[in-house]
Amino acid sequence: MGNIKSLADQIREELKNPSAKNEKSEPSVKKTKPKTVESDLLTALMAYDNSLNKSMVHARFDEKTVKLMNQFKMATNIDVTKLVAFSVKHLFETYPELKQIIKQFIQNTEL
Repeated sequence: MGNIKSLADQIREELKNPSAKNEKSEPSVKKTKPKTVESDLLTALMAYDNSLNKSMVHARFDEKTVKLMNQFKMATNIDVTKLVAFSVKHLFETYPELKQIIKQFIQNTEL
């Protein structure tokens, strides 16, 4: 009766000794690493720090975009909030004319 192990004990044992294979596993099955896509934009997105951001905005997206953002999160482990914050910042940096439109509006409303 001493040979009976709980599932938790078996998992602990496998974690301690990863080289020990289960007898039931097939030796011919190859474990492949998932392919990673290297991109400057993806690297910049991973390096982007939004931890100090405190303001919240409620945004609405169409169903396809939400699905795509959630799949992006699963593929890269980058939070959707971080993706949106980075994207908006990148949009304003890439198209400075948007800032000019805002400045012009503010100047016209203060007159």
